Amino acid sequence: MTKSIVCLQPLTPEQQDRIKAAAPGYTFTQGDGKNPDLQLLANAEIVIGWAKGIADTLLRPNSPLRWVQSWSAGIEKLPLERFKERGVLLTSGSGVHAEPISAVIFGFMLLFTRNLHTAVRNQMNRYWNSDGSESELFGKTAVIVGTGAIGSETARIAKAFRMKTIGVSRSGKPLADFDQVYTTDHLPEAVSQGDFIINILPITDETKHLFNTAIFSAFKQSSYYINVGRGATTDTEALIDVLNNGQLRGAGLDVFETEPLPQDHPLWTMEQVVITPHSAGVTDQYANRIVNIFTENMNSYLSTGTPSLNLVDYDRQY
Repeated sequence: MTKSIVCLQPLTPEQQDRIKAAAPGYTFTQGDGKNPDLQLLANAEIVIGWAKGIADTLLRPNSPLRWVQSWSAGIEKLPLERFKERGVLLTSGSGVHAEPISAVIFGFMLLFTRNLHTAVRNQMNRYWNSDGSESELFGKTAVIVGTGAIGSETARIAKAFRMKTIGVSRSGKPLADFDQVYTTDHLPEAVSQGDFIINILPITDETKHLFNTAIFSAFKQSSYYINVGRGATTDTEALIDVLNNGQLRGAGLDVFETEPLPQDHPLWTMEQVVITPHSAGVTDQYANRIVNIFTENMNSYLSTGTPSLNLVDYDRQY
């Protein structure tokens, strides 16, 4: 049987050619994630992307499926337990978001320090006003919770603004561009030092509602909270409480526990909150970066049988 790669996300002809060149001995087929061809997928050894309604076909007992390249960094919506049971290799899109999401993080921080969110509202009302509370990033402390590709890029840029950078990770391992890195066990100590606390965490059993009343109470008075990780890492009711009582001066939020955010949700009307619709990672460079990951992984897969980048540990859930 011919070895088959099926991609369920749209690629340009040039991107398809790059995959074909990296996968000698395989046929490549451009599929359609919105209307997946189950007969085509039934013979796939490698699938790029995922779609609803394909799990039973791809994970049947005699399926040739060996490897799934996720189209996203987040993998919580994939059938992880079934992948694990079948011994399917899973690689994530981790790393594709470093540039666009770090740009959004700095967009939030600059909005808040320069009161640009207020200026936009004033413009809509033709109201010329500054209350003199504008600040700057110089000398401020960014606490970056999650020190992977996005966190590291954020720290690198923060140094250009001459900010202090504190990281929080599972290991606490020292990293370039971070003045200090704490383990997750020391999260309260870390966040207490931050002018901006930036959440870039994936959702796992360990991170669900990690940012809760106890953690928010450790924040410095009038600090800012930015969440570009996953909505369920934050207890939304606790967040609303600290925004209302002034513990937090503001929040920049790209992700939420419920998406889309309901129209009657109180976050919509809070003037100190800036909302983006889970779009921080969107970029016209996305597909190119996924193809970069896939082709490097394909080289490793052909030589060792295992992809080398972003291989998911099912026990850790990332």
